[in-house]
Amino acid sequence: MLSKLIILFFIYSVIGYICEVINCYMANKKFKDRGFLLGPYCPIYGFGALLLTLTLTKYQDDLLILFATSMLICGILEYFTSYILEKIFKMRWWDYSKNKYNINGRICLETLIPFGLGGVIIIKLLNPIFMNLINNTNITVLHITAFIISCILIIDLTISFNIAFNFKNIAKKVSKDSTDEIKEYIQKYVVNKTLYKRLINAFPSLQNLRKTKD
Repeated sequence: MLSKLIILFFIYSVIGYICEVINCYMANKKFKDRGFLLGPYCPIYGFGALLLTLTLTKYQDDLLILFATSMLICGILEYFTSYILEKIFKMRWWDYSKNKYNINGRICLETLIPFGLGGVIIIKLLNPIFMNLINNTNITVLHITAFIISCILIIDLTISFNIAFNFKNIAKKVSKDSTDEIKEYIQKYVVNKTLYKRLINAFPSLQNLRKTKD
């Protein structure tokens, strides 16, 4: 069962990455390598899909409950992911403050509605397809695949967190709470560091939360 969940998590993490890239392109007419990790996947989408799968599958015939509860679960996940990352790295990784009906800039109605629709699509349409494919795959192949995926994610997490902590240390040198100034400072600092530039492109609104000292 664990191997199946790991593979399902990875599938939705990749789908989430693709959705982020498409959404970014539609908004800015430019392709950007989105996501916190180095690989082409966004774990927050994988975790969200697993939470919905484990809690809402029994409600697959009630679209209203699926939609509303998916909004709630994904909204809570996004809010606390933003909060935890901010507390750890002292930086804001995304900010919806300019969007209407937002809560502390961490979540907003504009993203919650797609989350609700996404929950319905996951439970009603995608899960049956993916689970059918997974269940029909040789169990040994499943275990090996899940093990490889786990190793890749652990290595990626280790590298990405190290880079993010370096961002945190760099940001400490900037006294003003200014996204643009911090971004410019980091770009100059990491101009020849490819991995760091990937994070800059993925999160253009990185914010240092240190306040100016009078």
